[in-house]
Amino acid sequence: MRIVNEEKELDRALRQASQEAERSFGNSGVYIEKYLTSARHIEIQIMADNFENTVYLVERDCNTQRRHQKLLEEAPLLIVDEKMRTKIGKAAVRAAKAAFYSGAGTVEFIVDQDKNFYFMEMNTRI
Repeated sequence: MRIVNEEKELDRALRQASQEAERSFGNSGVYIEKYLTSARHIEIQIMADNFENTVYLVERDCNTQRRHQKLLEEAPLLIVDEKMRTKIGKAAVRAAKAAFYSGAGTVEFIVDQDKNFYFMEMNTRI
């Protein structure tokens, strides 16, 4: 993993990451993603059936972690107003439908300080 703050750093960082990946995994492939500071980890609960009906329920803040395990989840979130809740909820539903998902699950997002959100992953639930 490399953080690039200026364009002139990009070539060197890509080369280093690629070499490290080749040594560690036998594959030099790397990918680039946006680096966010002061980000929040928010997940949206969804429910989907086998007839393409999918709804979002509530968001949860998953920032309080220790050793990558969630210690505390807060819901609903004070930083999420109705407009954002609708927008991020609809994005979660689109992700679930794109995966032809059925059942309970969470769609997880990273949210920046300006309330822009970015898809992170989707997890199934029992």
